[in-house]
Amino acid sequence: MNISILCVGKIKEEFYRNAVAEFEKRLSRYCKLQIAEVADEKTPESASAAFEEQIKEKEGMRLFKHIKEDAYVIALAIDGKELDSLQMSQTIEALGIQGRSSIAFVIGGSLGLSKAILRRADMKLSFSKMTFPHQLMRVILLEQIYRSYRIMHREPYHK
Repeated sequence: MNISILCVGKIKEEFYRNAVAEFEKRLSRYCKLQIAEVADEKTPESASAAFEEQIKEKEGMRLFKHIKEDAYVIALAIDGKELDSLQMSQTIEALGIQGRSSIAFVIGGSLGLSKAILRRADMKLSFSKMTFPHQLMRVILLEQIYRSYRIMHREPYHK
């Protein structure tokens, strides 16, 4: 299975980069993982709603360049479906059984994802009604993907 994590913005903090690297290493035995970062737009404090939409559209255009045509796209969105770890594992496993060889998880910037990306998504996934920094969300997502593979392979992992 090819798993892509498409994200807006770079990880600046070393401790997040170390966590991402650790999960990349752990996941290498289960799937082919690719992480693509696109530039984020600067958002002024007093940006209008229309200007914020323009920012999301620019970031969305950059993300689209990394979405493969045959990819099953899962957009991380606060209004998405909430899954527990077992359901997440079952979702990834079912996609593989259905012949899907490519899953793209998309993480937006500070304003979220563009409408175009959300329309392209095959599924919207929410980890919580809370808002998380996109750097931390990347680590959380990678951990859950790793946990999913451990569950699929009936291998022990902490609870």
